[in-house]
Amino acid sequence: MESRLMSPSTIAVIAFEGISPFHLSVPSLVFGEDRTSLGVPRYKLLVCAERKKKISTSGGFMVEAPCGLDDIHEAGTIIVPSWRNPEERPSERLLEAIRAAHERGAKLVGLCLGAFVLAEAGILDGRRATTHWNWASLFSKRFPQVRLDADVLYIDEGDVMTSAGTAAGIDCCLHLLRTSLGAEIANRVARRLVVAPHRPGGQAQFIEQPVATDAGADRLSSVISWAAAHLQDDIDVDTLAEKALMSRRTFTRRFRHSTGATVVQWLTHQRLAAAQRLLETTDLPIENVAASAGFGSALLMRQYFRKILRTSPTSYREEFRGSGNPA
Repeated sequence: MESRLMSPSTIAVIAFEGISPFHLSVPSLVFGEDRTSLGVPRYKLLVCAERKKKISTSGGFMVEAPCGLDDIHEAGTIIVPSWRNPEERPSERLLEAIRAAHERGAKLVGLCLGAFVLAEAGILDGRRATTHWNWASLFSKRFPQVRLDADVLYIDEGDVMTSAGTAAGIDCCLHLLRTSLGAEIANRVARRLVVAPHRPGGQAQFIEQPVATDAGADRLSSVISWAAAHLQDDIDVDTLAEKALMSRRTFTRRFRHSTGATVVQWLTHQRLAAAQRLLETTDLPIENVAASAGFGSALLMRQYFRKILRTSPTSYREEFRGSGNPA
């Protein structure tokens, strides 16, 4: 086998018979397209299958995988899209390739049912992970050694990431881009894809009513947009309910259905995202960042950074400032 040097700027996506075209396209959209005109560094994206050939998709058409499993040796990140059948064990050749990649230090990402493949390879043993909520019960029975959390969008364990179903794969890939290149780059890509630039991984994955269906939902959407633009204000549930022309009870119920979070949780994550961007893109003192993001005090911001991001604002700035090249 030809020896290759593993590169952080190379991402391998595993393709297989019966793959979902959507899940194959997600990492391709985030990492594969040339966006250097937006100041986004270029990744090298490899679509790899057990054999270099045309493979069928669940959408009824064929795609071609130009690379084989041997090619993943040069990838610093390996993404496994949603597996075709959670009750089917992947081939030993694929599982061994994933284990070898993990042993050499590559980051592994399982999108949706791709978590089943990582679990079959033993990569998730003793770790937190998530997958599509509909298959959570089966996952728990098959892999009791994995600490499954089926109520979140994605989980980042450092060298291993897993996501929930469908659109959460986009959130997961944007998070991966964010941790590699910073918030500004991830936001540019998100804007080009016309998706939310940052949904925190801890947000609930099952949202009953994600699409506005009546005038009340339109008012709620307007109020959410207003709140996002006024994070420095003293915002509470009663204020938002009044703006939405709803009772407190109706507003909190509809807000949870629409966002998958309580008002307090949503505001906290919005303020964290604002603080992260300021830490990455400005030289503002920590106290000013806290005030601009709506935390009120640097102490309170530090507490939330420790609790949710498991780091301090200063450490976060030191880690992410200056990152602008995947190589």
